[in-house]
Amino acid sequence: MHNTLQQVFGYPQFRPGQEAAVSAVLAARSAAAIFPTGSGKSLCYQLPAVLLPHLTLVVSPLLALMQDQLGFLQRHGISAGSIDSAQSREDANDVMARARSGELKILMISVERLKNERFRHFLQSVPISLLVVDEAHCISEWGHNFRPDYLKLPDYQRQFRIPQALLLTATATPKVIADMQAKFSIAAEDVVTTGFYRPNLNLLVEPVSGIDKRRRLVEWMRERAGQPSIVYVTLQKTAEHIAEHLNRAGIQAEAYHAGLPHEKREGIQQRFMGGQSNCIVATIAFGMGIDKSDIRNVVHFDLPKSIENYSQEIGRAGRDGQDADCLVLANRDSLNVLENFVYGDTPEQQGIRCVLEELLAARGEAQWEFLLRPLAELSNIRELPLKTLLVQLELKGVIAPRYAYYAEYRFKYRVEPEALLARFSGERQQFVSAIIQAGKRARTWVTVDFDTLYQQHQAERSRVVKALDYFQEQGLIELESKQMTEVYSLLDTGFDLQALSVELYAGFKQHETKEVARIHAMLDLFATERCLGYRLAEYFGDESAPMQCGHCSVCHGQVAHLPSPPDLPALVDKDFEGLCGDFTHRHHQHTGNLPSAERMTRFLCGISVPLFTRLKARSIPAFAALEAYPYAEVREWVEAHMSRL
Repeated sequence: MHNTLQQVFGYPQFRPGQEAAVSAVLAARSAAAIFPTGSGKSLCYQLPAVLLPHLTLVVSPLLALMQDQLGFLQRHGISAGSIDSAQSREDANDVMARARSGELKILMISVERLKNERFRHFLQSVPISLLVVDEAHCISEWGHNFRPDYLKLPDYQRQFRIPQALLLTATATPKVIADMQAKFSIAAEDVVTTGFYRPNLNLLVEPVSGIDKRRRLVEWMRERAGQPSIVYVTLQKTAEHIAEHLNRAGIQAEAYHAGLPHEKREGIQQRFMGGQSNCIVATIAFGMGIDKSDIRNVVHFDLPKSIENYSQEIGRAGRDGQDADCLVLANRDSLNVLENFVYGDTPEQQGIRCVLEELLAARGEAQWEFLLRPLAELSNIRELPLKTLLVQLELKGVIAPRYAYYAEYRFKYRVEPEALLARFSGERQQFVSAIIQAGKRARTWVTVDFDTLYQQHQAERSRVVKALDYFQEQGLIELESKQMTEVYSLLDTGFDLQALSVELYAGFKQHETKEVARIHAMLDLFATERCLGYRLAEYFGDESAPMQCGHCSVCHGQVAHLPSPPDLPALVDKDFEGLCGDFTHRHHQHTGNLPSAERMTRFLCGISVPLFTRLKARSIPAFAALEAYPYAEVREWVEAHMSRL
């Protein structure tokens, strides 16, 4: 272990916590490493991966994170690869071939990849020593960034017979840690935490009114000209506006957000990493896996989404151990925008009922099959909350996921069909002949007809997919797949439709309350009269931080009294018919019904749902007209008016 640390990675010794985590993994035990951002979590899987006999499979939520770590591994001569949606099929096949041959030590994927039928076939054929779950807090419903697909990882571990797991995260409260530990059966002594306190980060909260924020940001950045800095904002359009504003003030800055093309984002990131660009104005899409050690400033122009997000984002500063400043320009102006994100993820009760009706309609079949996007449109539930709803139904024992497959496979020949057939003999040749004959051929592409193959030749779908993969590997065809179909078993269809939809809706409402409370907990942290460093560490269960760090704004004697948002004109004086008339008319035209109060509130607060895309709701002038008002107030106002209609 120590030899590998020095010879492969070039480090003379381990950093705190690393040795305990690595030792647990090498002793064939599952473990969790909960270290602050930038304190070397990745080494806890990279070093064992070199010494373990088989493949290490790393599940990571973000592409940028994978690319950054792959670059590091390749520089250290460790054979690693990733499979992601941005890759060409040839590249993905090459990575899988290297894994099959045993050449690859580390394979990085996103959690969604595990739903892919072809990829699961591949994993069944490769021995795996270790499953690594990066950003492992995503597995917990108590976490700030819960991802429903992560809940299935313990099942996948069993399915692919992976003997042990290593969980990595920087932001887990004691409750989240207990949840992670239980789901992966990790012994308490193999949960390694090193504390959350970072002595080199100066945590500063400055109360600034909305109209003064831009001026203050320019002042702050001028004093730190040329230092690598990240400015965090909530919305994509704010990122563009603030970057523009800084450039006009003579401070070179680039905007970074998920709405930019992949190549452009890559370019911005590379310039920042290479020091050609020093200031990035970004939404939270930026920073995951950005391993740049000399970031001197992190500014929150807008409020972060939660204490966990704040901790993760400031954790990108000062990884070289030198001092770094983390400033929050704090007020309550953008509070409603943050809360609206939360309300937008709560499905309408009638949407939940619609999903349950779809499920019951499949009772006569052996299983329930659906495409996610059409189901999201039908039920008017965004895809992420819809996935959460499906996971809730799993946890209640109503459904169980079987697999997901691409509804459609098509291919084009790279050799003549006769030449393809000539490579096989006997029963195999008959099987290949059946695939060729059953294909529906357009000009160049042949669509595979699974039904005909099963009815006429008893050819199982999995065998056909395996054969197509083999043809592709051999360069005989070019293969494409699209439209992911989810397949679930129905375990219990005897439920009371109304009662279950009420119960599930209540669960979402409870989550909504919890998330709004999370936003207010963050405001309380920023307005605290106690040391900020201590309060932050305490939130994550770290009791070893000093009671007074001596270098935060509170220790400097500056307690932040956050200014209230400017007064808004009273809702009572707004013209309900003027704001809602066009939307009501278009809604009725398309659906035959009047919108509910909930739907009308979402329209006025600018919260998108699938139906609004179909209605082209954004083109109606009143869309988001009341986004500055608290959602609950707008809903009350809408309900009062609608009850009079």
